[in-house]
Amino acid sequence: MRSLESSAQNSGVKPDFETLYQQYGTEVLRTAYFYLGDRGRAEDVCQEVFVKYWGHEKEVLPGKEKAWLMTVTINQCRDLWRSAWLKRVVLGPPTMELIPSEKDIIEERQEKEELMGAVQKLPQQFREVVLLFYYQGFGISEVAKILGISEGTVASRLSRARSKLEKALKEV
Repeated sequence: MRSLESSAQNSGVKPDFETLYQQYGTEVLRTAYFYLGDRGRAEDVCQEVFVKYWGHEKEVLPGKEKAWLMTVTINQCRDLWRSAWLKRVVLGPPTMELIPSEKDIIEERQEKEELMGAVQKLPQQFREVVLLFYYQGFGISEVAKILGISEGTVASRLSRARSKLEKALKEV
């Protein structure tokens, strides 16, 4: 997959829709799920993101598809969180069903669940930067562009998020 992405970025040619979905569909779904904590809503957001891409495909710069998709994913999740309907619904705790573990060791899985739960409990501004930086692999400048904030703000939020996570995980 990375070779397809690299060759598309180097040549300035956009991947076709199906290739793009195969490359980033799971990442969009994971991000939405991690953000919302509900698989059904995450699937709805994922579908909406790719429908929006379909309509705006010509506007997306070659090699910037992932950043565009993550920006739209975060915005769709924010819109859903702002909706009056969702404010009346209580979401359950996050599960590991969408995040495959590399090893099938119970302790490792529990640690991942504890970390995921701690990240899920972070305030939105910290959760966003953690998701984009650590889980999606974007650099600080890319996260800043996606969220529309300064690089200093991203670095500050990452630092604060790490402190909050460290404190939360010590309490567990």
